[in-house]
Order: sequence, then structure tokens, then C-alpha cells
Amino acid sequence: MLSGAAQIVLLFPRLTKQQRDLRVKAWARKLLRRLGVELAIVGTPAPSGPMLLVSNHISWLDIVALHAACHCRFVAKADVGRWPLIGTLASGGDTLYVERASRRDAMRVVHRMVQALKDGDVLAVFPEGTTGDGSAVLPFHANLIQAAISAGAPAQPVALLYLDGQSASAAASYVGDDSLVGSIWRTIRARDLRTVVTFGTPQLADGRDRRAWAQDLREQIVAMRRP
Repeated sequence: MLSGAAQIVLLFPRLTKQQRDLRVKAWARKLLRRLGVELAIVGTPAPSGPMLLVSNHISWLDIVALHAACHCRFVAKADVGRWPLIGTLASGGDTLYVERASRRDAMRVVHRMVQALKDGDVLAVFPEGTTGDGSAVLPFHANLIQAAISAGAPAQPVALLYLDGQSASAAASYVGDDSLVGSIWRTIRARDLRTVVTFGTPQLADGRDRRAWAQDLREQIVAMRRP
């Protein structure tokens, strides 16, 4: 993580966007290996944008796993940008930050997402709005889905799952009273931990409003997480 932060501060200003994207993906894969977490990719990630990746949310490790599968820009709560070290890493990955408690700020971020999609970016969102324990997918908030509708861009459902052998694992979970340090420590101590990133078929809204589309995407992610 320190190496990644150093690259962002010292090297990224001299690199092109494509070069930065490749560095982020390589760094994410290296971090998973250092943590002893195997990466399994099912399906085909979007090779380029515009695309909105819509995923369930279990852990801080979700961001690393998705970056390792395909580079994308995340939309995250503003608190992440203020976290020591992790904030530097998130900002280096061109994360868009939103103050979740502010409706006006959410609208501002949706406008920025629309422009980013029109510019050909791949964006990733966690519509649950928080992490779950991994046993189920929480209801989706539809606000950020509006960006894909407004930009006329497709969305791709993404299902995240952590396994210990063939069984679901809570080692990487970061929910409730979990501390970030405690979650990282459990992840490091886990044996045979595997993250499965499953990419569904990209789709357009096809006349659905954001709530209907968000519900359909959630149902597809739930189905994709079944063994």
C-alpha cells in the first residue's frame, strides 16, 4: 500500500491516463497476491467505456478486487478520501467523492458521472450505499443509476463473493462495528481466501426509470452470486 501511494505521488503526474490505469490494475493484482487472496474472474468485464459497473458491496477489498479485474473509476463516500493512505490510493484511482448526507452534492456527482460516461469512462458504484455481511444483497439506492440513463450509457451488473474453499467467507467483511484494521488483519490471516468477481451482460435502460432498473440489476446480481 505504501508503494502504491508513493507511485501516485511521485510517478502518476508524469504518466498518461492509460499508463496510470495499467499501473492501478497491476498494483491491485499485486496487493491481492501479497494478501494471499486468489482472484477469479467470471464473465467478461467491459473493455472500455462508457459503462457503469453496478456491484454489491461487502468489504474495503471490493475496490481492490474490481481494480484487479478491470480498471474503473469509483464513486465513493467523501469519508474515504480523508482516510490515511487509503484516501491517497483512492484519489490516485480518480475516485469521485460524494457527501451522502447532502442531496445537493449527490446531484452534483450525478452530473459529473454523466460527463465522465460521455467521455468514455468506466465508472463503478455500490448502490447498497454501505457494506453488507455478504450473506445477502441489501436494497439498492437508485440515485446514481440515473447517471447511466442521462448519459445513454449501458450498465453491467457485477457480483462479488468471497470464498474459503467452496463456502462463503466473512474474513474480508467490513460491516457494523468492524474496524478497518481488524478487517485487514482477518484478511491477512485467512487461508485459501478467494474473491470471485462475476460480470453479467451489459444492458441499456430500455425505458426503465432508475428505480426499476436498479431493482432489475439487484435481482441479477443476487442470481449471479448463487453457486
